[in-house]
Amino acid sequence: APVNVLLTGPGVITSATPTGDLSVDSVRTAILPLYAQFGITNNLELRILRRSNPGPGGKGGGGEVQLVFGHQVRLPKTLHLLNPGRVKRVRGVAYATGVAGSNNARMIEAARGVLNPLVADTYIFSDVSSAPWLPAPEKANPAAKRKTGVGFGLSLVAESSTGVLYSADVASGPAGGQPPEDIGRHCAFQLLESTAQGGCVARAAAPTLLTLMAMGSEDVGRVQVGRDVLATEEVIGLGRDLRAFGASGWGLRDAEGESGDVVVSIVGRGVGNVGRKIA
Repeated sequence: APVNVLLTGPGVITSATPTGDLSVDSVRTAILPLYAQFGITNNLELRILRRSNPGPGGKGGGGEVQLVFGHQVRLPKTLHLLNPGRVKRVRGVAYATGVAGSNNARMIEAARGVLNPLVADTYIFSDVSSAPWLPAPEKANPAAKRKTGVGFGLSLVAESSTGVLYSADVASGPAGGQPPEDIGRHCAFQLLESTAQGGCVARAAAPTLLTLMAMGSEDVGRVQVGRDVLATEEVIGLGRDLRAFGASGWGLRDAEGESGDVVVSIVGRGVGNVGRKIA
């Protein structure tokens, strides 16, 4: 049966955080599309029901996200992704929670000022929502509530001519004090940095793609990865963890040309959907 999960609670935040967490917009636009490379395309959706930014101390927020996943496959397809292509368009979402919508316009204008000279096809959506009211009981008023998760942020995704996605995420801190223009420029520069790292997978999406390759059909899949992405603690730790759980080791060789990237070869272990109904 299709999986339908509602993610909520004091620790669920829909925006990016100062500690480097992705926003739900980047997961929806830069990570979920990767599943199509493995033959998983239908009934896969991430819905934002209620937005929220980090609350006091960078925690809490009261966001709500619904994950719908209804496409079952026996095994993910073997992936061969060796051509990064060239960036052809940029899309994004500017969001403001509990603050004036003009903050979105200011972020978008600042980001476009950096990106438009490089990529003419740049379009950033604007999403303005009210901040959620969360219980904040007081001695004099046990039923008191207060607004939390007020702020704004920007999520950008660059798509290449071969379907490769690069993402960037920046949001205002819980303490405030950052003008929207700084957020917009910072996110645009972060996107350019992600693109400059090269390869066919961005740093944020590398763990998802490499894990699906390790679970796939018992064949050799290949993906071209930038050296700076491959050398991150997350990717190195993932390789060690997969090996500890029985996956095969990775083969590494230099990519052709002068890109300086590395081709990672992974033999799938056939970890598929073996669930069966029992009468």
